[in-house]
Amino acid sequence: MKVVASVPFETVQHRFARAHPLELAHEANTNDEAEEHIRQAQRTLGAWQRVLLDRDDLLGIVLPWHLGEGGERELVPASGLTVAEAVHRLRELGDTYARTNPVCARKLERMTTVPFTPLFLSAHAVPGVDYEGLVVREGLIHLDGLHRALAWERAGRLTPGTRIEAFLAHATPAGPEPGQGLSGPGQGLHVPGQGLPPPHVRHRAGHDGDGLDVHAPR
Repeated sequence: MKVVASVPFETVQHRFARAHPLELAHEANTNDEAEEHIRQAQRTLGAWQRVLLDRDDLLGIVLPWHLGEGGERELVPASGLTVAEAVHRLRELGDTYARTNPVCARKLERMTTVPFTPLFLSAHAVPGVDYEGLVVREGLIHLDGLHRALAWERAGRLTPGTRIEAFLAHATPAGPEPGQGLSGPGQGLHVPGQGLPPPHVRHRAGHDGDGLDVHAPR
């Protein structure tokens, strides 16, 4: 991960809105939940950096609880999975996932070819039901972009030279200075995804945060 610059929260809000244009509304939109996670990150951590992620960084992002858009199969358990682990799970399920979780599968298919747009992450798990069960609570924690990250990796779009823009919430005082490059998953933070337990079934609602619609700021 390379830290590009420290940015104000207003910039984060603006980039979130740009990545989720109102005219592209679709089924099962949950951007209000993603927006609230970003606000929680601002309230609990209070500082943001614009960063660039390589493939290894992206695969190490920790995903919170995700029920697969109300389908029959839980995609990410409450204990969390990395992007790499969730992609492996999808590959193991194969065509079965499209039958059991059609809404989520359609989102993943739609995100396969979309342009690279920013992901929104936190250096620590934020408050909320989606995050309370996470085993790994520090590193690169997903706030928005689950379906995009999974779809890009499944489609083989994350080539060695690819860099994905992201906005990372962190606690002050700030960590690495802008321009400093750090290698490996977690970038000197806690390395996510090591030794996560296997999925266990839960039945409460989750979110995806990859809708292409955004509620007006509250």
